Amino acid sequence: MFNEICIYEAKIDKQDEIETLMKEVSQFYLSQPGVIDVKYIKRTHRQEDFNAVKDGKPPIRLSRYVGKVTYVLYWAVEDESTHTRVSKLGLEKFYKRWNRCLTTMPKIILGENIV
Repeated sequence: MFNEICIYEAKIDKQDEIETLMKEVSQFYLSQPGVIDVKYIKRTHRQEDFNAVKDGKPPIRLSRYVGKVTYVLYWAVEDESTHTRVSKLGLEKFYKRWNRCLTTMPKIILGENIV
């Protein structure tokens, strides 16, 4: 299996637009042969600090966003060639709309499963 994890920083005033777009992109990706899973996550919580984690304290819900809203994409496909093919189709179809919502280019991590 081949995976992509992508971290997006979106403009605060574009949250509704980007979340609608994420639903469309997710449906489009899942309709493509070889796509296994697509998940978008919005950062809504944070840890107080590492000691809070060690002490078993729950995460803290964010009360506001400053400058940006962070989203993460988790996307699993069968292999590199599927990723290449579907990425190209997705960019052709959605790139301009993504670009309007983002504050910076996304950070992309690609790789294969270990376990």
